[in-house]
Amino acid sequence: MGMSVGSGSAAVKAEPNVTPLVDVMLVLLIIFMVIIPTLTSGLNAEPPQGVNLKKHPEEEGDQLLGIDRNGVYYLNRNPVRGEELEQALKRIYDVRETDKILYVRADRQLEYQKVEDAVNIAGKAGVRVTGLISDQTPGTEGTGVDERGAGAAAPAAGGQ
Repeated sequence: MGMSVGSGSAAVKAEPNVTPLVDVMLVLLIIFMVIIPTLTSGLNAEPPQGVNLKKHPEEEGDQLLGIDRNGVYYLNRNPVRGEELEQALKRIYDVRETDKILYVRADRQLEYQKVEDAVNIAGKAGVRVTGLISDQTPGTEGTGVDERGAGAAAPAAGGQ
C-alpha cells in the first residue's frame, strides 16, 4: 500500500484488499485437505505397516472387507452390520466359480480377535483365500512374488 506524502489532499486508491480472500481460501484449503481423504475412502482404518509383496487390490471385481477401529465392518466401502456380514459375503461368493478371494483391511488399533472373527465369517460364507492388507512402511519398496508363490494370501478359515 502506498501513501502519498506532500500535498494536503489524500488521493483515494482503488486497490482491492485481498487479505480476507486469502485467509478464507487458506482455511478452505486446510478443511479440504483434512476432510476429503476420509470422505473418499468410505472406511477410516489405518492398517499396520509392512513391506508389501504386491499392490493393493484395485482390479474390478476385487472384494474388500474393511474394519475400522470401532469394529464396524465395511464391505466394498459400504457399512455392513456384523450380523449381516456372512449373508452379504455369501451373496457375492455363491455366484462365483473362481476368484473367491477377499482382501481384509483393518485398523492397526483394532484387537486381532475382531480380524480373526471376520476371517472365520468369510470362510463360512464361501471365501477360499483371504489377503490381509498393510500399508507400505516408509522408506521401503514392495518386492515381487516369486514363482513358488511366497507371499500369497493365506487360506480363509473354513474354506478350501
